Amino acid sequence: MSIGDIQNHTEFMNADLNNKDLNIDQPSSSSVNESSQYLSIQQQYERQQMDYKRAHGEQQQQQQQQQQQQQQQQQTTSQAIPILPSSYQRGDNQLQTHEQIIDQHNMQSQQQQQFLQEQQSSVPRQLQRHDEHNQIITSKLPSKITKGKYSLKDFQLIRTLGTGSFGRVHLVRSIHNGRFYAMKVFRKRQVVKAKQIEHTNDERRILSVIQHPFITRMWGTFQDCKSIFMIMDYIEGGELFSLLRKSKTFPNQVAKFYAAEVLLALDYLHSKNIVYRDLKPENILLARSGHIKLTDFGFAKEVETKTYTLCGTPDYIAPEVIAVQPYNKAVDWWSFGILIYEMLAGTTPFYDPSPMKTYENITKCDLKFPINFQNDAISLLSGLITKDVTFRLGNLQNGVEDIKNHEWFKEVVWDNLLQGNIETPYEPNIPSGVGDSSQFEIYPEENYDYGNDTAIDEFGYLFPDF
Repeated sequence: MSIGDIQNHTEFMNADLNNKDLNIDQPSSSSVNESSQYLSIQQQYERQQMDYKRAHGEQQQQQQQQQQQQQQQQQTTSQAIPILPSSYQRGDNQLQTHEQIIDQHNMQSQQQQQFLQEQQSSVPRQLQRHDEHNQIITSKLPSKITKGKYSLKDFQLIRTLGTGSFGRVHLVRSIHNGRFYAMKVFRKRQVVKAKQIEHTNDERRILSVIQHPFITRMWGTFQDCKSIFMIMDYIEGGELFSLLRKSKTFPNQVAKFYAAEVLLALDYLHSKNIVYRDLKPENILLARSGHIKLTDFGFAKEVETKTYTLCGTPDYIAPEVIAVQPYNKAVDWWSFGILIYEMLAGTTPFYDPSPMKTYENITKCDLKFPINFQNDAISLLSGLITKDVTFRLGNLQNGVEDIKNHEWFKEVVWDNLLQGNIETPYEPNIPSGVGDSSQFEIYPEENYDYGNDTAIDEFGYLFPDF
């Protein structure tokens, strides 16, 4: 199915008191009557001054009371809805770690010293987590990674595929086997400054142990004095987000196909106790065959019970995350519902130009559907995009089976889909064949200064597995 075919299926949706001039004439000392008159006027003047001070004092008191009420209202609002940056663009991720709050208020200096000593140790540190009772749990991910080790000399740098807060993604080609790869580059200083050390190490550990047909594969890593590098599969078809913007909406069957493959990827991650936490069309790539590849595991986390971190894209964040409540894998099923809604409607259900209003809409969860939505789609989305996690599909007793067995997915043969035996609705246009990058935007190239081993490596000890 071409983009044009998809488009053909998408028709539908102080009060200020002034001490004014009292016009009091100065008395004449030559007359007793004038003196008496002067005293009378003086008394009137003093009385008026007292009245003024009393009125002015009452006004100040009223203003103070109003200010206190406004402060109380602001505090109440800030407790319910986090404060977001004044500028927001779709695709920006918000992050505020609960662990950082704990560190600021509870962690003693001795614990901080111990942490630094562990980081500087030559033996790689096992990843530690805290559960909802703040008890340390040990990660099931290996502390020592056996993936391939490379260097910049092993690759030919071709062009930039994308940019981010910490670095870039480049299209590269191996000088040994001629294959094309995507090389993610993180600037160490930016990662440390943004307090993303643990998330970056988590991403490497997670990608090193997962393997699924609908998830991008990591082949190896390396680092120099200034940057760390990940060598990933190169997926030529570009982002699902780009296809959705071109066609505006997807027909029901097209949205169902992509949603089904995303579901299988999420189910696999959850079976490994991994919460993805950043599902959105921008993080879904299309292979040449038209099948999806989930990418960008910067916010993925191994969670045995619950976690607290506020992260993700505002349009897709679950209400329990906004409320800074402990949460589990159910947040991915909320985002899954938002993804299906956006594919069918062309917009997310709680979108507002103001990010604060978006969060407020999510918290209220007043879900409305376009008139062209099918009843089974409305039923599924109502079960996924629900504020009460105890009623959210995917988080009930039968887990993901409640979603897979829903009426909306009744035509899907899940085993055939997993094996790639179902025809894809769309195949990306790859005019130049293998290594073609026409589906990606053009970015200005720079002098990247990669492979510099002469400078002092200030932060290398923080990334022992790279």
